[in-house]
Amino acid sequence: MKYITRAVWILSLISLFTDMASEMLYPIMPIYLKSIGFSIVLIGVLEGVAEATAGLSKGYFGKLSDISGKRVPFVQIGYGLSAISKPMMALFVYPLWIFLARTTDRLGKGIRTGSRDAILSDEARPATKGKVFGFHRSMDTLGAVLGPALALLYLYFFPADYKTLFLIAFIPGILAVLSSFGLKNKHIAEQKNKVRTPFFSFLKYWKTSPTAYRRVVVGLLVFALFNSSDVFLLLRVKQAGLDDTQVIGIYIFYNLVYALCAFPLGIIADKIGLKKIFIIGLSLFVLVYFGMSFNASLYFYIGLFFLYGLYAAATEGISKAWISNITEKKDTATAIGTYSGLQSICAMLASSLTGFVWFQFGATVAFIATAVVTLIVVLYFTTVQFAQVEKN
Repeated sequence: MKYITRAVWILSLISLFTDMASEMLYPIMPIYLKSIGFSIVLIGVLEGVAEATAGLSKGYFGKLSDISGKRVPFVQIGYGLSAISKPMMALFVYPLWIFLARTTDRLGKGIRTGSRDAILSDEARPATKGKVFGFHRSMDTLGAVLGPALALLYLYFFPADYKTLFLIAFIPGILAVLSSFGLKNKHIAEQKNKVRTPFFSFLKYWKTSPTAYRRVVVGLLVFALFNSSDVFLLLRVKQAGLDDTQVIGIYIFYNLVYALCAFPLGIIADKIGLKKIFIIGLSLFVLVYFGMSFNASLYFYIGLFFLYGLYAAATEGISKAWISNITEKKDTATAIGTYSGLQSICAMLASSLTGFVWFQFGATVAFIATAVVTLIVVLYFTTVQFAQVEKN
């Protein structure tokens, strides 16, 4: 475990606290939004805009981090904004203010992500990227287990008291911010060119990036274009007749599988190849979305969420480890940020499109369409030559 350094531990704890706060609210978010008058279409638009804000800011602030030679300030500011957004969701009930609060949370994510992932990459060697990113995802997702568990416990005693939960979620958010002060800003190569940095300047990296990077990211973006927010999975099981407790419980189960499997799968990925594990993960996603097109029992959905946890563990950290292995160290935050920016544009379209298709044609069509496109992406990654991508 020597590859799990002090900085990796601190970042993992910060992510644990932040995810505890965010995921305490995530499974009840669609229920809460519907209770204050949001339609399924408006929920889709909200999630899409929020994710697009996160992604586009990831690209800009990732580029800014590489240019400035600093990482830690971006991490601290980003986690701070996400923390203050939690009570905002309780105080504001009008759609415009809800959009502002949700966007503040995602902006915080955008500011911190590139710098945080660059620190994780700098703390690892190419042969240990899967382990380091996998460990971080495991700790991050452990927070996603603890958060909904606390929400479930609270709602057991205080049913439908959603607003208070948003205030309670502020506590672990503050703990995350305090933990971030344990990070030390290591010197990295500062780019001497101090020209103005436009918001979309990170997109220029696409033209100068390695061919392997572009090949990988193209496949990832096609997948992202149809991979809508998990909110729709929760709405699906809610629509199938599960009560609030069961919805939160099944979400906790999914995150527990994710948390337990991300680190071991990262270790396996370092041994057999990041691409192989990633393809296995996407294949599981296909099975889940085909399964979600059926009306079924609680146990059937539990099985699907088990597979969904394995999918997340095999793809989330692995994709960033893969990208960091095929780009220059000085461009790590920009490379991950550029991918995340483009991914979130796709996510905005995906969530908005899924909300529309669901509204017009029903859940079955929405889930089958996503599964079919993902199957095509699996074939792309399987058939296109990536032998030169991974550096060991």
